Amino acid sequence: MDLFDYGNDLKKDSPLADRIRPKTIEDIRGQSHIIGQSKIINRLLDADRLTSMLFYGPSGTGKTTIAMALSNTAKADFNKNNAVVSGISDIKNIIAKANDNQKYYSQKTILFIDEIHRFNKSQQDALLPSVESGLLILIGATTENPFFSVNGALLSRMHVFQIKKLSDEDIMAILHEAMTNNEEGLGLLDISADQDALMHMINYSGGDARKALNALEIAVLSTLPDKKGIRHINLAVAEESVQRPAISYDKSGDQHYDVISAFIKSIRGSDPDASLYYLALMLEAGEDPLFIARRLLIFASEDIGLADGQALLLTLAAYQAVERLGLPEARITLSHVVLYCAKAKKNNDAYRSIDYTLSKIRSGSIHPVPDHLKDAHYKGSAKLGHGIGYQYPHNFKGNWVEQQYLPDQLKQEKFYIKGEDNE
Repeated sequence: MDLFDYGNDLKKDSPLADRIRPKTIEDIRGQSHIIGQSKIINRLLDADRLTSMLFYGPSGTGKTTIAMALSNTAKADFNKNNAVVSGISDIKNIIAKANDNQKYYSQKTILFIDEIHRFNKSQQDALLPSVESGLLILIGATTENPFFSVNGALLSRMHVFQIKKLSDEDIMAILHEAMTNNEEGLGLLDISADQDALMHMINYSGGDARKALNALEIAVLSTLPDKKGIRHINLAVAEESVQRPAISYDKSGDQHYDVISAFIKSIRGSDPDASLYYLALMLEAGEDPLFIARRLLIFASEDIGLADGQALLLTLAAYQAVERLGLPEARITLSHVVLYCAKAKKNNDAYRSIDYTLSKIRSGSIHPVPDHLKDAHYKGSAKLGHGIGYQYPHNFKGNWVEQQYLPDQLKQEKFYIKGEDNE
């Protein structure tokens, strides 16, 4: 048998990821927020009210698959185009075809446009009349936020659905299906795959089923059968197939907590080298970049705080950038903000002060607001003494005047805990 021989009945003319693409909505893995019994996509199909829609999310998460499955279920004429290579003439031809489908066959026409954000304004405008009239059911796919990249007029005529990154469990199920599928998958081959090898492919994929399937196909087809005809896929084979070493990192176990702990402590300790090392370790192990960005948001207030007010703004901007960019580009954004936070001056006054104040409240230090600070805008408040004696700071030099703000029982208390070395 040739090293890359699938067997007599296996197709060799397309990648595994394309061959085992689910044909129906019911077979699709993940996206349970929009697909499943009583979910919006199923309800549209059941009611035969399929409308134009736009799917946006990371690569390899099922945008094209959902579009094709919708077409199969709706028994529509499916036309797949890529915005990179399509022009207005292509759109006009499909519109003419849609007219014929409707006129002569009473058939719906679905136009699927991958990377629709790459269409320029005139190309998007050319679609408007046919989409608005319902002649075309337009399904767009994009990895970009459509509210920033798609013509507002076209977007208003489409339902927008966010497609989420696939979970480890979803991709594991997809890999098992690929290994057992006799018709389009690798089921005619006798495969034994170790769990840690499959997990390495999953971690490498970063939620992208296509990457995981490509890795599996390379691993299987580059492995010679043993004497019993079994192709054994171990961790070493998986590492060779993806050209990346396995990292001991359980995203729900000790490594996850140990590494993120070392990461935060390194930034707190103003060590940019260690901070970058743990960042890279997490990214390479497949950690969710948004999880890292959230921890940096917390760090900006907890550990930098009043020492550098820009840190919170930068980490918030970084979170939004990571959300919109995704990996691999987001690695640069994360490196940027990690280095900034590691090099920034540190101050934890805000963290210590709010926790101390909360502890006092929880221990029972709850007292009435002083009368001169109470609301004095409603009728009869003066008779109760509310607002009487309050001094408006802006009437005084420097917009400040000494007066009591805390309740009488706490007037000597200090809740703002100022660090000794934070001047």
